[in-house]
Amino acid sequence: MKTVYVKAIGLFVALLVLGGAMPIAARDGLGYIVINGMVKDRLTKKKLENVNISVPGTNIGTITNADGEFTIKVTDSLHVATLDITHIGYFNQRFAVNGKDMKGVTIFLSPNSIVLNEILIQGAQPLKLVIDAIHKIADNNSPNTNMLTGFYRETVKKRRSYISISEAVINIYKTPYTENVDGDRIQVYKGRQLLSPKSGDTLAVKLMGGPNLSVYLDVVKNPDLLLDLETLSYYQFTMDKPVMINERPHYVVNFAPRVTLPYALFYGKLYIDQKTLAFSRAEFNLSMDDRNKATQAILKKKPYKLRFKPEEVSYLVTYKQHNDRSYLNYIRTEFDFRCDWKRKLFSTNYAIVSEMVVTNREEHNVINIPRKLTFNDKNSLSDKVGSFYDENFWEDYNIIAPTESLDAAVNKLMKHQR
Repeated sequence: MKTVYVKAIGLFVALLVLGGAMPIAARDGLGYIVINGMVKDRLTKKKLENVNISVPGTNIGTITNADGEFTIKVTDSLHVATLDITHIGYFNQRFAVNGKDMKGVTIFLSPNSIVLNEILIQGAQPLKLVIDAIHKIADNNSPNTNMLTGFYRETVKKRRSYISISEAVINIYKTPYTENVDGDRIQVYKGRQLLSPKSGDTLAVKLMGGPNLSVYLDVVKNPDLLLDLETLSYYQFTMDKPVMINERPHYVVNFAPRVTLPYALFYGKLYIDQKTLAFSRAEFNLSMDDRNKATQAILKKKPYKLRFKPEEVSYLVTYKQHNDRSYLNYIRTEFDFRCDWKRKLFSTNYAIVSEMVVTNREEHNVINIPRKLTFNDKNSLSDKVGSFYDENFWEDYNIIAPTESLDAAVNKLMKHQR
């Protein structure tokens, strides 16, 4: 079978353990407690994905995984009494913490189906609403430089089997939201990677992605992606049913391409806080009306005889409010595509998923990441890789808890490597 090597620009972080600025989540061996469990819908008992778990009065947090599970680590010195649990469409919940490790807890959230005033929705003009929200970005988002600590994970599936798993702690230097993304920087601080040892599990394509998506997919900070006032006319905007986020009513605005351009556009939803007009969430997909244009948007390099066929490209970006300001919280991307070699009868399905959650944030005395430590699209991260065999690899860093399927994949790949 033909050998392939799946490698994105910055994607599939074959992760370096880099020196330099210490992530603000690191605590130099101080004691901490661990709380882990699951979040479910109180009525249906359904496990809830992407629920925010945070420590009140701090910038510490994480999210639940696809199985509704979470793990959060908190230093003893904070004397935490509760955790805040928030999710779109649900009432907030406060969970009591007893100052000790807590395992296997179950937290139930109640649906919040409060509907905005129907007349208000009917009278809303979606395009004007988006424009007004864009003009409010400077008021609603951080006017200061921030240093974010994030946990980043990428997985690659070939058919139903994982063939690559990468994880990292990253530093994200973000300039004020009154400035563009050009001054923002990423540093991969610590990470590890696990690859399938089978030669047939590699695919020589380079895709647009990697840790730098934590900068470029910040749609509020990077208006060129979706919220450029000069290109809003490319889209048709319509109102959708409102929702509650963090117990605050939100407008939901659908958007879809209304023109044909030489490059692919997006379609999706924007969630806008009714009171402040802050953008809280963006869900969008790359249009597949023209697969060649979609390919041009995400594919950077491939072998001449390999045929690359995109199936779906989706993005999710969320923001979290703190002290009346919105901050980047979570980014998820998924690329589904098929590849085959010319003169072959069958193609192979691949799925690449990357996630980044902000686990801590510092807004005072922020020092820029040195340029020599900045991750960029030309970096190769395959040289020095942390080991999946170290059970204490993450120590007291907060991460996205692995799903059962991911745990099983790690164990399987590690057995193959022995």
